[in-house]
Amino acid sequence: MNIKKFLSFVTHRTVLVALLLLLQVGLFAAAILRFSEYFLYVYLICVVISLFAVLHIVNKKSDPGYKIAWIVPILLVPMFGGLFYLLCGGNGLSQQVRKKMEGMDRHMVAALDPDKKAESLAAFGRDAVNQSRYLEEYAHCPLYTNTWTRYFPLGDEAFEPLLEELRGAKRYIFLEYFIIDFGQVWDSVLEILEEKVRQGVDVRVIYDDVGCLYTLPKGYERELEARGIHCQVFNRFVPVLSVRLNNRDHRKICVIDGHTAFTGGMNLADEYVNRRLKYGHWKDNAILLKGEAAWAMTVMFLTMWEYTSGKREDYNSYRPTALPLKAGQGAGRWVQPYTDSPLDGEPVGETVYLNLIAKAKSYVYIMTPYLIISDSVNTALCSAAKSGVDVRLITPHVPDKKTIFEMTRAHYSPLLEAGVRIFEYTPGFVHAKCFAVDDLYATVGTVNMDYRSMFLHFENGVWLCGDPTVLDVKGDFLDTQEKSEEITLEDAENHSFLRLLLRSVLRMFAPLM
Repeated sequence: MNIKKFLSFVTHRTVLVALLLLLQVGLFAAAILRFSEYFLYVYLICVVISLFAVLHIVNKKSDPGYKIAWIVPILLVPMFGGLFYLLCGGNGLSQQVRKKMEGMDRHMVAALDPDKKAESLAAFGRDAVNQSRYLEEYAHCPLYTNTWTRYFPLGDEAFEPLLEELRGAKRYIFLEYFIIDFGQVWDSVLEILEEKVRQGVDVRVIYDDVGCLYTLPKGYERELEARGIHCQVFNRFVPVLSVRLNNRDHRKICVIDGHTAFTGGMNLADEYVNRRLKYGHWKDNAILLKGEAAWAMTVMFLTMWEYTSGKREDYNSYRPTALPLKAGQGAGRWVQPYTDSPLDGEPVGETVYLNLIAKAKSYVYIMTPYLIISDSVNTALCSAAKSGVDVRLITPHVPDKKTIFEMTRAHYSPLLEAGVRIFEYTPGFVHAKCFAVDDLYATVGTVNMDYRSMFLHFENGVWLCGDPTVLDVKGDFLDTQEKSEEITLEDAENHSFLRLLLRSVLRMFAPLM
């Protein structure tokens, strides 16, 4: 039995990947030593490469914190820093892939509603109009009404409604998730998907290869295809030091027949609905859309399907034939699903958050699993708090990754000094990513408050204005706050010198994590 466990461990693809990456590092070091007699020349070439890398970073359009995080190690270790940046420092794919994505973006824009409806929010003020216009103009994401929404404050509460909607599918089911894992959740979903395939429903699944590195076996897509479920794997993980490792599909999208959609923080795995406890109680969320706005999420999925499959899709053939009765209850509710790509140079996820913070008059309530924020977000939060806005954040008390948890806490002090209130969810881990602002705006989606979500990953969310669901998001925040411990400035700074030094170092290199 022990031998079986050992063989299972050493043959797991994560172990093989780690060994291959270590082998590459060893070969690189051996190559340097091989030319030791020409060390001076090799060193000078590496220094020149590092200097050019620094010049490129300085002149690059990116966050100042990201620049510093790269420049410091490159200058400290010029022998390897520049070469490592060339291998792993980019946040985009090849020019060929970029052109491919640009073509699909044009296809997406053509399939979405071309009418600009931002002015319809004039009754809510110019701030509302301007926030919506940004998403229309720069993210090419239309504003919709006639959409009924329901907010789920826990993944546990969203799970059964998700299964119910899947059972009701008539034409197609599209699923796109960062993580899929074996267990009660995936077994229940898979059973329904197989039944729907037998009924002639078009079922498709996209999952991220790195997200599922520890949860699914290599080649799992072939097993799903054998069951009649069409499957694509986003950005297959290749154990080679490359910028391709940076860009992941972190979106969570479920679309049914073009008129019903789910998104939020929860993946298709047991811990997200507390069927398996890994880090205490898992606090997640989800939102259900029924009506016109679900079409935008359908198009988002089809765009990613085109990219992963390489096949052109006729988007119009997937338009909903009719809207659910509940869609009529969404008249006057304004819903704007949005997506964010790391390849277009437009930080949509971060800008949505910055706009919400900047436009707040009374309060900004935020839940996020990670608080590894850019200088822009830090300044916006501090400025809002100093201006008298009630700014509150809820983060986890039980970490899923200890180093990332230390980075999150490393960002507390400047915010607390400015008057931001921070709470840690003592029962466990917060995975929800949501804002509630002034009883008027909210956003629910997949965008963490960290560099990877804001600059490197494919993400999605739903911006709400004048929708009663905004109050549900606010109520969830206040209920969660009751179960949380407030962190004071003394709590944040009452640590040993070495711990505070560690946090300072982690904060400097946070953009690279």
